[in-house]
Amino acid sequence: MELTPEIKEYVNRSVLCWLATASIENIPNVSPKEVFSFFGEDKIIIANIASPQTVRNIKQNQNVCVSFIDILVQKGFQVKGKAKIIDKTNSEFKKMEKKLIKITGGDFPFTTITSITMEQVKPIIAPKYILYPDTTEKEQIVSAKKTYGF
Repeated sequence: MELTPEIKEYVNRSVLCWLATASIENIPNVSPKEVFSFFGEDKIIIANIASPQTVRNIKQNQNVCVSFIDILVQKGFQVKGKAKIIDKTNSEFKKMEKKLIKITGGDFPFTTITSITMEQVKPIIAPKYILYPDTTEKEQIVSAKKTYGF
């Protein structure tokens, strides 16, 4: 499965993503992540800054789900796939690290990266667009700013 230009755009527009993992006992964990991007044509990458439970779960169970939305437009994507923990011994680490350091400016150190290979993707869309099909993104932005006090 390939990252489309639209998925890449929403990765870039989203401030946070939420990474869902599960332990080998199927105990779920959802963790917000600030430092993430896309890599290559089929991967979402996330810096592991303070994520011991996430890393532990992925080492036990590679199945993950990551969601990201533009909070004002209230659209985004849910991506399911297989995750790997990439450490400094991996040949791709430096390339991935370079992309993520652009986001952190070097202020948040990390020694591993979660790399998610996409297997399934589906759009996330606020119910207002479905209930009121004439809703424009511009109207949704105005509504969200009012709701969130922007």
